[in-house]
Amino acid sequence: MQLSLFSISYAGLWGQASLDLIPFIRHAAQLGYDAVMIAGKRPHLSPLDAEERTLETLADTLRQANIRCAAIAAYTDFATPGAAEVPYGEMQIAYVESLCRIARRLGAGIVRVFSAYEWPGQNLQTAWRQAVACLREACDRAQGCTLAIQNHHDVGLHTVALLELLADVDRPNARLGFDAWSPALRGEDLYDAARLAAPLTAITTNADYVRLPRFHYRPELVNYVPVLPDLVRAVPFGTGFIDYPAFFRGLHDGGFAGLATYEMCSPIRGGGAIDNLDRYAHTYLDFMRSLQGKMS
Repeated sequence: MQLSLFSISYAGLWGQASLDLIPFIRHAAQLGYDAVMIAGKRPHLSPLDAEERTLETLADTLRQANIRCAAIAAYTDFATPGAAEVPYGEMQIAYVESLCRIARRLGAGIVRVFSAYEWPGQNLQTAWRQAVACLREACDRAQGCTLAIQNHHDVGLHTVALLELLADVDRPNARLGFDAWSPALRGEDLYDAARLAAPLTAITTNADYVRLPRFHYRPELVNYVPVLPDLVRAVPFGTGFIDYPAFFRGLHDGGFAGLATYEMCSPIRGGGAIDNLDRYAHTYLDFMRSLQGKMS
């Protein structure tokens, strides 16, 4: 597996310290990563800002830092409800198409996408069909890129449902972005899920968490009632509740040999100072290199 760092980790969106994209690329190389995944939105790489001169500078920076851009991350919801006259699906397909152009310019072959959220009052079969139709057209317009559908949004979330969604999309350049945190929170067996998804998985994006149970006080009972779901907080990799050794054994046994990316995309224990972000990024590298040694 090639080890990558997601630029969103240093985008400053959750109270963390932030780095602009070019300093981030150099920083990821200094930390020891093989590759980066770049967020396809501001403050990092929005298509609105990706002029040829900007892309040329980024490509030069990647070469000089001896690190590759392995993937671009799109932020999509292909069944967004709204005004009937607004072509939401077309806008998102165009967004993905533009990110594919950017990806190819930077030497990346993968664009990560999401499926769709379920919205109140929405017909779920309609949402599924809309997501499939948009994903198909996005794949057809991907300019040689693979689209990796991450198990993040509601439509096609469970591993069995995700594989069904992928089969409905039915495009050779549609693959999975299969992560552990989602099935772990929902109670799936991580080894079995990972092994099932592995043959169709292009990338996996990783973070570790602890569960923080929640309760509401009931003064008339002088007691507490449990509230679900738990709050979760990101912690250094390998110290949370997610069984990553089982997850990666499943991916390995299923034949996965793709990109493993570390992300800090939520508040993290210890705060968002750059030194703490770097400590988390180093911990992931140490964990993964040790794990790869055991699986080789």
